[in-house]
Amino acid sequence: MRILVLGANSDMARALCEKFAGRNAERLYLASRDTARIEKLARDLSVRYQVNAIPLTFDVTDCGSHKAFFESLRPAPDVVIAAFGYTGAQEKAQGDFNEARAIIETNYTGAVSILEIAAAQLEAAGSGAIIGIASVAGLRGRASNYIYGSAKAGFIAYLSGLRNRLSPKGVRVITVLPGFIRTKMTEGMELPQALTGEPDDAAREIVRALDGGADLVYTRWYWRYVMWVIRAIPERLFKRMRI
Repeated sequence: MRILVLGANSDMARALCEKFAGRNAERLYLASRDTARIEKLARDLSVRYQVNAIPLTFDVTDCGSHKAFFESLRPAPDVVIAAFGYTGAQEKAQGDFNEARAIIETNYTGAVSILEIAAAQLEAAGSGAIIGIASVAGLRGRASNYIYGSAKAGFIAYLSGLRNRLSPKGVRVITVLPGFIRTKMTEGMELPQALTGEPDDAAREIVRALDGGADLVYTRWYWRYVMWVIRAIPERLFKRMRI
């Protein structure tokens, strides 16, 4: 497989890169805004796994650069993973639209831009897979992160429609719904120990989904049931909970 990891410097993405490198991937395209860190990761993977790991500069918010970026990948990837994300600061975003826009453009607008380009390539090839890492935060709006959650909700709906479009063409679209994961994005947050997973666990479940044919994967599995309960709470009660 030739795999493009967009946002390859995220903790979950780095764990995924290791999983695919250990499976003798033909080529790993590692894309991120942080050039120095991505070059270090590429060298590390190349030495430890003898894989062809190629560092690339990619800015998900610079939509005008996406077409040229994707067309520069030769040979073209057959698996595209959207692993970028920006939680942002909810309270800041409520009073500063620049923060709100950064959250929306990173988690939704930029994702649609690059994945539509990837989808056209994979559709023409008649094979391949797109893996979009969303969040359980997109399954119900919460006061504590509703701008981030709304962007992820849009991304979840987008991936669902893209799957419906590409499935007859032989291209898979997998939606990943992580719960609490110990990463740089959640550093400093008070996370419930019993419901918090590790990046390596999430990466393992994503690879299993790609191997097994799943369309939707929760990381970890129990979040399917946690979110079923949360979504079932009547709105008149939910709005009092302030979670």
